[in-house]
Amino acid sequence: MADLPAISIVGASGRMGRMLIAEALASDRVRLVGATEQPGHDWIGQDLGACLNRAKIGIVVSDDPLEVFAKSRAVLDFTAPAATIGHAALAAQARLVHVIGTTGFHSDDLAKLSAAARHAVIVRAGNMSLGVNLLMQLTRKVAAALDSDFDIEIVESHHRHKVDAPSGTALMLGEAAAKGRGVGLDDIAERGRDGMTGARKTGAIGFSAIRGGDVVGEHDVIFAADGERIVLRHMATDRAIFARGALKAALWGLGKKPGEYDMLDVLGL
Repeated sequence: MADLPAISIVGASGRMGRMLIAEALASDRVRLVGATEQPGHDWIGQDLGACLNRAKIGIVVSDDPLEVFAKSRAVLDFTAPAATIGHAALAAQARLVHVIGTTGFHSDDLAKLSAAARHAVIVRAGNMSLGVNLLMQLTRKVAAALDSDFDIEIVESHHRHKVDAPSGTALMLGEAAAKGRGVGLDDIAERGRDGMTGARKTGAIGFSAIRGGDVVGEHDVIFAADGERIVLRHMATDRAIFARGALKAALWGLGKKPGEYDMLDVLGL
């Protein structure tokens, strides 16, 4: 085990943090060496295994990311934009592979990630599943093949606890559709409709977000014309697919030159 790549996980107690930990501990390709939580969290100073109601594993949860990063080669980060930006600066200092599944970034945040990527390998994706990334490729190709007679709508569904909308995956699909049509998404996106909005604009890409229950993630890309519709769909039923994708991204990033990458790079698509 000692010769396996050492990884750490930030936001250990979160929904995805727990899933990442479970996948890392079950993997025979990586070695989990550290986990962090915010200062003041109940898990700080406790054995990670005990926190998860498992046998002790000898990893103490820390509130000092730099200390944890110093003994790691890669960090998996599904936290929140502000936290991820801070982690990116520290990962750049430590020259780590920083795998980012966090969504909801603003343009200023992305600029800071780009700056960090001058010194670290950053693999960032709004969704790390193989199926979703294949859906992105299909969306781009279908959008390129169909003209503006086909309206494009992206409908996404997630659990009640998700805080950002549209989802990062929905925005990725929107970007793919916009690239297929050779336009900028910001110029043609329609996010939410309420009241007397008027007729739909030709060429617009619309987004709708559904929140409820424990839905892991569902995304439909609808191409609708008079008399026919094409629907591309991906349904996630287990968060483990995202954790497995993150581990794959971390292993892929080892030895790569600093820079910004995504799951299409990891999957060779």
